[in-house]
Amino acid sequence: MIQISIGGNRKEMKSHGDYHFPVHISEESISTYEGGAFLWHWHPEVELTWIRSGQIEYYVNESRYILSEGEGLFGNSNTLHSGYMVDGQNCEYLSITFHPRFIYGYENSILQTKYVEPLISNPGCSSLKLDPCTDWQGEILNLMQEIHSMSAHPPLDYEMKLHLYLSRIWQLLYLYFASIPDVAPSEGEHLDRLKVILGYIQEHYSEPITLEDIAGSVNICRSECCRFFKKHMNMTLFEYLMFYRIQQSLPLLKTNESITKIAGMTGFSNPCYYGKIFRRYMNCSPSQYRKEKSGTP
Repeated sequence: MIQISIGGNRKEMKSHGDYHFPVHISEESISTYEGGAFLWHWHPEVELTWIRSGQIEYYVNESRYILSEGEGLFGNSNTLHSGYMVDGQNCEYLSITFHPRFIYGYENSILQTKYVEPLISNPGCSSLKLDPCTDWQGEILNLMQEIHSMSAHPPLDYEMKLHLYLSRIWQLLYLYFASIPDVAPSEGEHLDRLKVILGYIQEHYSEPITLEDIAGSVNICRSECCRFFKKHMNMTLFEYLMFYRIQQSLPLLKTNESITKIAGMTGFSNPCYYGKIFRRYMNCSPSQYRKEKSGTP
């Protein structure tokens, strides 16, 4: 089991290619993540997802999607996103991440200023579900499958072909978003605030955290903090904090640490309360989870 490595303000630490070739293509499975979910994070790379089998519940900024086999998703640069199992069933999917620089080449080129920057800087273009029944979206999904096949057996001109395929995908996305009048940027300015809140919880989840502490991290009052978080995350601050603490406890249950100590390490005041919250989210007790996942009695 794995979980996404996250740094300050929820930025993912994983490498998505390198400076010379900023592209990463990988086959993923939601069941490989602790608790069947990858947690909220962001990265400067664009991410394209194609569902190979099953379903996934996917969030991008304030949008929620249920993606099924054959469908896909465009997630723009720097968007907050997370994914979850649906009905406890696995989902296998292809992830293609690439830095926008791979499309435009060099800073201030016309490709950047005319075709890339307007799209990645507009919060109204944060994500789009890709339906194979819509012709141009079906073309994107077909190109993603071509990329998948090509990456398994790279031809002599692999990098050039990949650039052509991703450029065509970007062209189709650009033409779509450019055709929508006044794409709303309404909530984009609040993303930085949300990243700070999530980052604060990440840094301090093992400590006693108060609502006043969290609100103070973004210099707003407690009631506004609660309203803001609920609006953008579709759950309360308390629900997210409890969920995050449970997620952080999962890998610890595979060690020899006592459940009492694990409860304290992840911010719970006592093991009984930890067990109650754990059962709410995982549908089993911490000791049952430990036995199932590690074989430790």
